[in-house]
Amino acid sequence: MFAVIKTGGKQYRVAANDVLKIEKVAGEVGDIVEIGFVLAHGEGDNVTIGAPFVDGAVVAAEVLEQGRANTVIAFKKRRRQNSRRKRGHRQLLTTVKITEILTGGAKPAKKTTAKAEAKTEAAPAATLFTAPKGKGDDLTVIVGIGPVAAGQLNEQGITTFKQIAKLSDADIEKIDANMPFSADQIRDWRDQAKELAK
Repeated sequence: MFAVIKTGGKQYRVAANDVLKIEKVAGEVGDIVEIGFVLAHGEGDNVTIGAPFVDGAVVAAEVLEQGRANTVIAFKKRRRQNSRRKRGHRQLLTTVKITEILTGGAKPAKKTTAKAEAKTEAAPAATLFTAPKGKGDDLTVIVGIGPVAAGQLNEQGITTFKQIAKLSDADIEKIDANMPFSADQIRDWRDQAKELAK
């Protein structure tokens, strides 16, 4: 039996034991997650198509790995204007293995972690760095850091130009591994922050 599911704004045709990478879903390695957005399912010529989703149909998948895609670089330059901008992005991905395609409201054989459980109450995660006391700087002054990126950096304890200017190569690798910014992008920010921190 196969099913067509929708997750992360994309559609996938899946069958039992298929392994695929999808947009990040909440769950630890080994957890079973339910994907309830089933557009169609069936076998051979016997196919049920939803409007838009099939009632009572669920696809259960086991989380194999939480990771990120390769860095995508967006470079923009305006000729003769001394203007250029380079940004990197690494999409968060989850590798899953399809375990069951369930219909008629059936439940998975294994205990599941619902896809919508991202907002469960839990202890706050430790930040990558310790924010200094006092008011932070406006990090959006650095070319390449927008309001969203500045908020993400602040959440991880990076609030001042001085902190960014003093980032070591090991710190940059740590940020690259845990946040959606590339190492080249962070080094560029470090160079700009050294001038701003003077």
